[in-house]
Amino acid sequence: MFHPRICMAVLSVAMAVGASLAGANPDFWRYEWPRTNFDRTSVKSWTEIRDGGPPRDGIPALTDPDFITVGQETRLGDREPVITVELAGQTPRAYPIRYLLWHEIVNDTVGDVPIAVTFCPLCNSGVTFDRRIDRGTLSFGVSGKLRNSDMVMYDRETESWWQQALGEAIVGDLTGTRLKALPTWMESWAEFRVRNPEGLVMDQPDYPRRYGVNPYQGYDSAVRPFLYSGENPPHGIPPLARVVRVGDRAWPLSRLREAGEIREAGVVIIWRAGQASALDTGRVAQGRDVGTIRVRDARGRDLAHDVMFAFAFHAFWPNGRWMLGK
Repeated sequence: MFHPRICMAVLSVAMAVGASLAGANPDFWRYEWPRTNFDRTSVKSWTEIRDGGPPRDGIPALTDPDFITVGQETRLGDREPVITVELAGQTPRAYPIRYLLWHEIVNDTVGDVPIAVTFCPLCNSGVTFDRRIDRGTLSFGVSGKLRNSDMVMYDRETESWWQQALGEAIVGDLTGTRLKALPTWMESWAEFRVRNPEGLVMDQPDYPRRYGVNPYQGYDSAVRPFLYSGENPPHGIPPLARVVRVGDRAWPLSRLREAGEIREAGVVIIWRAGQASALDTGRVAQGRDVGTIRVRDARGRDLAHDVMFAFAFHAFWPNGRWMLGK
């Protein structure tokens, strides 16, 4: 089974790649986005932005989802990945990737902090943002556009477009505005459950989706990323190899798996086995073990980071540092 984004976009590419590129034009987009200010952008060429397949909101973001207690959850396999949000003074929350595969954005509020939990399957980027900016609080949806095979989000207040991996507005009135990334991480359901027996987990959304099925089966073993025409990463690193990004630095997951723990450049990164890849086999729970990463500073405080594919790091941080241990 394939996700609508892949099915529709592959069909579109097969029929007319040239027509797709011709559509990379604000005059065409204005029919669907009448409130977006296309006169403001940080994108060098409109051809960088591609149609990913589904239209605007064709992948429906979630807002104010329901939660159940850890003890009530019966659907998740032990190794299934979840994004963990642990904010000071608040009950820890787990957001299962089996749901984010189909929705990509969750607009939630933890205590008094409005957050956006985001996951782009095409670049394996899972980042949680504070939704507050100087002008107020934003809520986000999925635009249906891709740039460097990464989801382009939009805010419903100004309909500016945002690069998910960067947390930065790239088109519209808010161009150049950045969201604050929060120190959240991806881990196995078993790890979250054992550490937080009184925690909360997002309940299954009320949508007709095959939750638990991986609609991107075999994607993280592919040779090339979907709808990506940029440069491959340097140093012979495969495009779909996972890397741990902290700021503008990237540590290959293969190095961390071998070492178990790395202390350098002011950070401590720990790898441990037990988390399934959500982008491997047909069932999320059965994916191969890619392990869990925890990133802290020298004082033991969790740091904002991302475990993403190498091609995406290179695309968005072309001058970034590759931490190869050499």
